[in-house]
Amino acid sequence: MIARLASIRGLVKGDRGADRVVPPSGFTVRLTLLTSIAMAFLTIFALALSLAAGRLATSWGDELARASTVRISAPEGQMAEQVAAVLTVLEQTPGVASARALSADEQRALLEPWFGPGLPVEQLPVPQLVEVLETGDGYDSDGLRLRLQAEAPGAVLDEHSRWRKPLVAAASRLRLLGWTSILLIGAATGAMVTLAAHAALAANAQVIAVLRLVGATDRYIAQAFVRRFTLRTLTGAAAGTVLGMLALVLMPAAGDVEGLLTGLRFEGFQWLWPLFVPPLAALVAYIATDLAARRVLGELA
Repeated sequence: MIARLASIRGLVKGDRGADRVVPPSGFTVRLTLLTSIAMAFLTIFALALSLAAGRLATSWGDELARASTVRISAPEGQMAEQVAAVLTVLEQTPGVASARALSADEQRALLEPWFGPGLPVEQLPVPQLVEVLETGDGYDSDGLRLRLQAEAPGAVLDEHSRWRKPLVAAASRLRLLGWTSILLIGAATGAMVTLAAHAALAANAQVIAVLRLVGATDRYIAQAFVRRFTLRTLTGAAAGTVLGMLALVLMPAAGDVEGLLTGLRFEGFQWLWPLFVPPLAALVAYIATDLAARRVLGELA
């Protein structure tokens, strides 16, 4: 533990002599910086996708969990009678909290995304919709269908749970996919940093041999590589995080339309989540470089 704390203190403080062991420029620098920038950028979008999918699943679940619709199709002269019969049945059904027939304006608003504004609902054979809200205990859907069939033959009960569950499941899987992508991005970052550290260590094999001759320990040499690659990754991840957040800010706002693409951004305190990306990327680089340095230095011994 003491050695680990000393290593972290050395990582923060640095050593000008040890830093000269690692080449300040070249292929490994560009590889580490570009990798960390790209991976942090992708992590921001994967995180936004996961959080947006979670919000969407919660919203769909809350809005549709206790809602149903009764669709009434009947000749014009019988529509009012069947609507009244349906409302009476619903009022007498245990588990139904409220029921109301949608107005022409409400039905027009529901059809507007498909048929455009100004649809003459009154002149078209559009079924009358009745919104049903159930209590916490719910109602007996099979019994309600039988009563509706007897009292209002043109009424059809449509439970939203039939298509709500697949939507909520899909949103939940998208959230899981987002978190899985973040883990894979972290693993890829660690792999690329490991390759870059291996290349830098191999390129400085002669310098390492000289340092050992003058008394430098493997911990001293490894710390130089760990510090340089960790700081490179931290810098690149910070730049990639800023670019990712700017890209999300430029995404179109959701407005009144709630969807996955229009809501692909952070909300409220969620904007603090990206601040953890650069430190976590630096931690991955620290662990990967430390393991790579120990392995290569052991091979060069």
